[in-house]
Amino acid sequence: MKALSPEVSALLDKLYNLRGEESVILVDMYKQKNKAEETKERTTQEKKELQEKIADLEQLNEALNDQGDKLVSVLSGIDRSEYAVVLDRLKIDFNPQVLVDRINKSLPRTIDSVTLETKKAAEKLLKVEDEMNVAMTTIDELAIRRDAALANQAKLNEYFELALTGSINITRDSITTLLEQFGFSESDQREAAKLLMFPEDALLIYEARLREKEKSGKSIIDVIAEAKGAEPVNEAALRMIDDEIPLEIHYEEDEIEPEEEGNSSKKAVLEILQQNGLDYLDFSGKELDYLMEHFDAELIEKNIAFVNKIGVHSDLFLNHIGLMVDSELEEKFKLLLEVGKESIDIYLTPSLLEKYPKEDLVDAINDLKNNGMDPKNVPLMAY
Repeated sequence: MKALSPEVSALLDKLYNLRGEESVILVDMYKQKNKAEETKERTTQEKKELQEKIADLEQLNEALNDQGDKLVSVLSGIDRSEYAVVLDRLKIDFNPQVLVDRINKSLPRTIDSVTLETKKAAEKLLKVEDEMNVAMTTIDELAIRRDAALANQAKLNEYFELALTGSINITRDSITTLLEQFGFSESDQREAAKLLMFPEDALLIYEARLREKEKSGKSIIDVIAEAKGAEPVNEAALRMIDDEIPLEIHYEEDEIEPEEEGNSSKKAVLEILQQNGLDYLDFSGKELDYLMEHFDAELIEKNIAFVNKIGVHSDLFLNHIGLMVDSELEEKFKLLLEVGKESIDIYLTPSLLEKYPKEDLVDAINDLKNNGMDPKNVPLMAY
């Protein structure tokens, strides 16, 4: 079986990881969620304990102030000489004034210490509440991010399923936009788009290698297809996988690409697009298949050169691939320009060029004139 380059293998390893339950993104989210839940549980208990401690300290502070005032008031009203016989006879060391002095000296320091402890507990409570709120917010955000990640994963699996069943019909932008959500660099986005849009170059080889490692004999895509009730992998793909037909993956300029069925047409299409400043990844798989089926290098170059010459951007052909091999494209353009239409008008309404052959377009213009209308003033969509 043809070996894949380390770079391609690494990229596919990353993509396949993102497709399953062990996705690094999902695993990281689970870790963050577990950590946040542990923090929430811990801080909830700490908050409860601190609130109880603060309540006790506030109650103690109130009691010290209240009882201290009362005790000083009582002691200050006692004249020791009135009870001297009893106190001396019983040898009781009781001096109200000494006690008042001691209370007045020590009680404020005690109250201050309780107040300070209350303040520290309150400050710690604020920090604990902040930590708890962050944890709760994180949990909520992770729930949203997890839903988005699972939706992105489902879309990624859908693209892989389409690629491996030979029915992918999506543009490069669709793939790169999705992979951007996974944090892929621009270069990796473009390379991954190539792998999906042209699975025979590397993806099928990787899938074959993966199946060899699967004890059950089922690939990831087969499992997904069974779960969704989707169509099985096409016969060509299965044959490539089961029979281990070697497929070339990516060729450097100095490498010789083997001739395979349809390969020369695809290569010719890609080369002519590149030579004319068009990125083949901007076109869907079906559009490229259409070009291969109707390939005419001279006509394609002629039409691209013409639209560039009259100032119409060549992305006119995006989603309108048939115009690239339309032998009457230049003549239909000139017909519309002759009746006063601007190039920008035609650029914005390419469906008209697809709708009418040249002779039918002539008839449509004449019908407008015969009905007293100036084709220049009639919107193209009304033709």
